[in-house]
Amino acid sequence: MTDPFLPEVPLEEALSRWFAHLRARGLLAPTPVAVPVAESLGRWPAELVLARRSCPHYCAAAMDGYAVRSADTAGAAESRPRRLKVGVEAVAVSTGQPVPDGFDAVVMLEEVERTDDGHILLRRSVPPWQHVRMVGEDLVSGEAVLHPGRPIGPVEQAMMLAAGVTAVKVWAPPPVAVIPTGSELVPADSDPGPGEIPEFNSIMLANVIRQWGGEPSVYDPVPDDPGAIASCLLEAARGHRVLVINAGSSRGPEDHVGEVCRRLGEVVVHGVALRPGKPTLLGSLKGCALLGLPGYPVSAYLTARLFLRPLLEEMLGRPRGRDQVLRAVCARTVVSPPGRDEFLRVILGRVDERWVAVPLPRGAGVLSSLARADGLVWVPRGSEGVSEGTEVEVTLIRSPEEVRDVLLIIGSHDLSFDVLAAEVAHRRLPWRLSAMAVGSLGGLAALRRGWALVAGIHLLDEETGSYNLPFVRRMLDEPAVLVALAHRWQGLMVKAGNPKGLADWTDLAREDVVFINRQRGSGTRLLLDYHLRRRGIDPGRLPGYDHEVGNHLAVAQAVAAGRADVGLGVEAAAREFGLEFIPLARELFELVIPRRAMDDPRVTALLDIVASGDFRRALEALPGYDCEVTGRVRAVGEGEGR
Repeated sequence: MTDPFLPEVPLEEALSRWFAHLRARGLLAPTPVAVPVAESLGRWPAELVLARRSCPHYCAAAMDGYAVRSADTAGAAESRPRRLKVGVEAVAVSTGQPVPDGFDAVVMLEEVERTDDGHILLRRSVPPWQHVRMVGEDLVSGEAVLHPGRPIGPVEQAMMLAAGVTAVKVWAPPPVAVIPTGSELVPADSDPGPGEIPEFNSIMLANVIRQWGGEPSVYDPVPDDPGAIASCLLEAARGHRVLVINAGSSRGPEDHVGEVCRRLGEVVVHGVALRPGKPTLLGSLKGCALLGLPGYPVSAYLTARLFLRPLLEEMLGRPRGRDQVLRAVCARTVVSPPGRDEFLRVILGRVDERWVAVPLPRGAGVLSSLARADGLVWVPRGSEGVSEGTEVEVTLIRSPEEVRDVLLIIGSHDLSFDVLAAEVAHRRLPWRLSAMAVGSLGGLAALRRGWALVAGIHLLDEETGSYNLPFVRRMLDEPAVLVALAHRWQGLMVKAGNPKGLADWTDLAREDVVFINRQRGSGTRLLLDYHLRRRGIDPGRLPGYDHEVGNHLAVAQAVAAGRADVGLGVEAAAREFGLEFIPLARELFELVIPRRAMDDPRVTALLDIVASGDFRRALEALPGYDCEVTGRVRAVGEGEGR
């Protein structure tokens, strides 16, 4: 069978080839359209706009007062005021009214004295054209009101209307057809069964197309049938300038987009040296620009950002968009494939006046990583990744206002962090709280390396049987404090009714029980290993011990979906998925904060939230949480209290 992919093309070359192909066929040129000025907000002008009348178009009073002839005021002084007859030598005017013919100045009300016999007294002379807005002071007829190259804002609209311009030529938004493909797709508001996927990519793509200035039309999902795909493409080509096909461009047996596009149009690139986004297809079809995006949501978004956004900018006559960027230190080593460009999703935190970027999960289908991401880090092909501590350039995908200040909690996962983040937002604090789950030991390592100011931990010390304090003493080389969030129960999460009859740690070693584990370095993993050792159980006897996930909710979801019979986690996560919970260990979850960070206003506000009644009540509402010690502070290090 012939490989449907052309040789993989580097990112910059793929974009260059595609644009050259489209430009040669006249498919990139912007289209002008006249719209009423009142409807032009945010549009880009297609021509130079000239004033049709001067503004103001008459000599207007700039103040409330009296219009006078400046020559009549000559010689006026405190000791020798000039008397002017109202209605003859001085005419009352309000701001914006025409200055009567023959008059060349306005005196403010505050500077005159009215007499009983219908005169005003002036105690100083008035220069010509004082407080008079001259004809054309703002704009002169024929003067440029608006230049191409910048969007029309509310002020520009007002200027055009003031200058007599009621309609303006702007670049028409390119009509874009969004065509999702896949026989497995079902409506997003349905209850999908096994093998069915809710269709949501088209909504995401349609909305970014709107943000980038296009005019999207979303088609119903097309099944994996070459005839159906061809029919839909031909229909869509009649009323659009861009055809965006989502999914079906890879190598699978049900992927027919490539063959259909070759038959109906021209394909110039099929396969980009990109991660994620390799199956991207670029070409043209029946007078339309053609873009085939991968089906995975992260791949679809990133490839749309890389290819569709510059295409729309070109069709709208706009300069290529400049993203906001900032420099940050990468908090973790990431190994990338040497032959492809990669775009890492990262969350940001500000630590000691520098930004820290923490890479998120990299899977092309991990939509949550894109939703949580603050920015993207481009790893060029040939670089083989990014080393921990390396300074990187982060392209923001959130607004600069959203990332202007972020307090990052790194370490173990706990549902209390969602409560904390909600309270930060509720209080309208000038910063945002973000949490990254890397395990309790990973959190302490991040503090030691300076990648965060706050870590969440729950670490049982086997020698002393106490939580957290021994680990902080061993791993941090500076004074710190431990702030208690709550006691919480860890236990077995099983399906309702406990069909396997599990009751204790020893049951995990049964051959008929499949386990789902937490990642190494997490407090939950350490707790499990501790109890297995105490009972002489070899972890290798646990079916599924090496299958790891990153947080309590992921464990619960795996059990609920039937991928495992049991997992270890907190009660609140079990209840979220309708699971039964068997409590086994009560543990202490605490925040670790270096003492040097205690004066940081964000940390101060965070501790105020932890000590508040609102936080305690919200946490107590979660199953399995005991808030008796919530807010307690313990010192670690120099002069610590015990």
